[in-house]
Amino acid sequence: MVRQVSATRPDTTVIAEAAAVLRRGGLVAFPTETVYGLGANALDAAAVQQIFAAKGRPANNPIIVHVADAVAAEQLAAHWPEGAAQLAAQFWPGALTLVLPKRPEVPEIVSAGGPTVGLRVPGHRVALALLESAGIPIAAPSANRSTAVSPTTAEHVLGGLDGRVDLILDAGPTEGGLESTVLDLTVDPPRVLRPGLVTVRQLQEVIGQVAIADRWVTHGPNSEEPAAEPSEEPAEKPLQEPFAEPLRSPGMLARHYAPRAKVICIDKENETRMLEKLARGSSLGWLRLPGRPAREFSEAANIKVIEMPPDATGYAARLYAALHELDGAGVEYIVVDSPPHDDAWLAIHDRLRRAAHTE
Repeated sequence: MVRQVSATRPDTTVIAEAAAVLRRGGLVAFPTETVYGLGANALDAAAVQQIFAAKGRPANNPIIVHVADAVAAEQLAAHWPEGAAQLAAQFWPGALTLVLPKRPEVPEIVSAGGPTVGLRVPGHRVALALLESAGIPIAAPSANRSTAVSPTTAEHVLGGLDGRVDLILDAGPTEGGLESTVLDLTVDPPRVLRPGLVTVRQLQEVIGQVAIADRWVTHGPNSEEPAAEPSEEPAEKPLQEPFAEPLRSPGMLARHYAPRAKVICIDKENETRMLEKLARGSSLGWLRLPGRPAREFSEAANIKVIEMPPDATGYAARLYAALHELDGAGVEYIVVDSPPHDDAWLAIHDRLRRAAHTE
């Protein structure tokens, strides 16, 4: 079932219907400010198992738990450090997930057998209304098949999970477009496991030192050192299947967020050569940044061009929808102009790198 609902004033009757599905152990796809999530009662192991089955998700890939507020988050965390309180006050509701030691009532399946749980308060009114009406924490990864492009519309959810979900709340396109930032607070200094809409610099402004990749990022409000350039390496060394240990966070698979078409990132130096090579007998999608040369290729019949926003926020909101659109057009390759290299674009580089990864 698909139920239309306002993104700003969700109908209480529709929300109550979805909440009832969750309470009886069903699956509900719903919008957040990042992407659409596939939700189940986080305290019901059998219900959460349905998420893994619907997505084809590896058993040791944990699931983020969405809660109504910081008080509800504290009830699921075995330890609530000062940093968690500071970050929750600054960024919740919002696109930040905090990894903390879990309480025993959080089922092992949610944490993929690990000792921690990722918690966040979503910033979308439909998601918050659903949490309030259901009265339970909601385990919810993105509402797509495992490793595929995350959905930013209800249509994307249907395209990947039709027949695998009990109810979809359709509130139109999501605003953020990329998944939440995941920050591990069980280590010192805290470590970014997945970059997202909340940037490293924003985290530093609240708690100071933050680790990412294989080195420390030391810039913060009390530091005179300039911010280090973000590493081009993933936040953690990618783990290949089969996994020996639970992943610490979702979004750490080497190949993830990937369309059916092969993704190839290009830069200004190799742009013309790559386009000429790939355009010979192939159908291409091109995520093009403003100001790039090789405009002659924009008119080619076998190249579908999508002009991407020049700013990181706009690009993030457009990226997954563009990948879905090009997959729908049946292109063989998707070439992507390499975005700028700075903190604001770190999550975008992470998603493109994983989308382009070949097994």
